[in-house]
Amino acid sequence: MKSTAFGNFFAHRWHGQVPLAVLLWRDMLGVGTLINIVATVLALAVMVQGTHAAVAVALHFAPLPYNVFLFAAVWRSPHRDFPASAIAAGWLAAVTLI
Repeated sequence: MKSTAFGNFFAHRWHGQVPLAVLLWRDMLGVGTLINIVATVLALAVMVQGTHAAVAVALHFAPLPYNVFLFAAVWRSPHRDFPASAIAAGWLAAVTLI
């Protein structure tokens, strides 16, 4: 069975096959933060339009599974150290609460 590039993206990160620097700085802090900002802006936009608050909350928290995945991938990384762990935990807390 042939795997897809999408599946490889998650598998490589989950199995520690992506360098920690790429996972932490590009995937988590760069792309992950951008995804969360877009989701929050969309949530605020639908609230301003008068859409039900539950829709805005759902949009805001839509990236949460991806955020938890990135955090877990950093945590599982064979090269993880204390600073990387602290950055990942702080980032997850920040993007979940803000």
